Amino acid sequence: MAHTDARADDTPVRPEPAQDSAGTAGRTPSPRRRGRSKQRTLITLAVVTALAAGGTAVAWRPWDTGPAPQRTAEHTTAEVLKTSLSSGLKLTGKLTYADPTGVTGQGQGTLTWLPAVGDTVKAGGRLYEVDGQPVVLFTGDRPMWRELAPDITDGPDVKELKRNLVDLGYADGLGLSVDEKFTAGTLTAVKRWQKAMGLPQTGKIPVGRLVFTPHPTVRVQQVTAQLGAATGTGTVLKITGTVLEVTLQPGDDQLSQLSPGAQATVQFPDGTTTTGKITRFTPAGSGGDAGSGGSGGGDTGQDKATVTITLGDQKAARTTGPSTVTVTITGKGVDDALVVPVTALTALDGGGYAVTLQHKDGTTELVTVEIGLVANAKAQVTGRIKAGDKVVVPQ
Repeated sequence: MAHTDARADDTPVRPEPAQDSAGTAGRTPSPRRRGRSKQRTLITLAVVTALAAGGTAVAWRPWDTGPAPQRTAEHTTAEVLKTSLSSGLKLTGKLTYADPTGVTGQGQGTLTWLPAVGDTVKAGGRLYEVDGQPVVLFTGDRPMWRELAPDITDGPDVKELKRNLVDLGYADGLGLSVDEKFTAGTLTAVKRWQKAMGLPQTGKIPVGRLVFTPHPTVRVQQVTAQLGAATGTGTVLKITGTVLEVTLQPGDDQLSQLSPGAQATVQFPDGTTTTGKITRFTPAGSGGDAGSGGSGGGDTGQDKATVTITLGDQKAARTTGPSTVTVTITGKGVDDALVVPVTALTALDGGGYAVTLQHKDGTTELVTVEIGLVANAKAQVTGRIKAGDKVVVPQ
């Protein structure tokens, strides 16, 4: 009886393919194995194609029933622009009058008249009154510290006095030299001034009769004393110059961009602008009001550094008056730059950056770029890119 080789389940045994010495040569992949390999290759290509097109990253699985899932990546596009780009620091500042100074009442007496806030006083004019007599504004850098009279020693305070007498016309025809000597001509000029001010013509000027400031005209910023108060007990007024300036108190991380001489654009509340320049830097912890001309009572210090900007157009500033302004500090700039939003940049694993271009047919392409100036949420780029191109911006 013929014998047939069979498995217990009556499944015929298929002959094994021949093997070489390594045990693998000559093996032919089964049709089922070839089909699975081809399937995996197609899936991989589908995923890569979807990623390259900026579409979904969901692979189609042939063993699932129903239509393949669809999901669109959330993004928009932006046009590559050719424009100017500058790195400007934008800050909020205060438009104020320059150089606030406290004026301390000197000598003995009672305050009998005080100016109003906002009043302006020119050199030679009445600043306030003590015992019914004017305390007069003179220009100068040094406060009055002694009586000015014929028998005093030479000094810079005498020179300041003589300069004012000459400038105000009280020394006309006297041939008065502006020096540190109290001469006979000085005595005559002092008496002329006293007569004009309604003062006794003694030729002597007691301490407290004059207030020296660097400004030929001052503005009353604040009245700190009350009528009837005694002089010599504190600050009477706070005065400023009539020049408006902008002050900023930036953060510590912004100070490096605020060097003296840097240009600035100042925008007023009504939208008008003027130019300015950083002219002064006051470190944190420095004194506040500077004392000059019988002054005192300044602030003890400040917590933040203060940057002062001198304005190019005082007329526009005076039209606005003290207010809050927006200041843009001019930084580095570049013309004719290709610019994209910074959010369009992609950091590459190996270093550097790229953008994703979207072509007219809807396909996308990752293009490596070099980054130049970055400012105002925009970046200058160079590379295989041109103005008018569309770049993908994730949302």
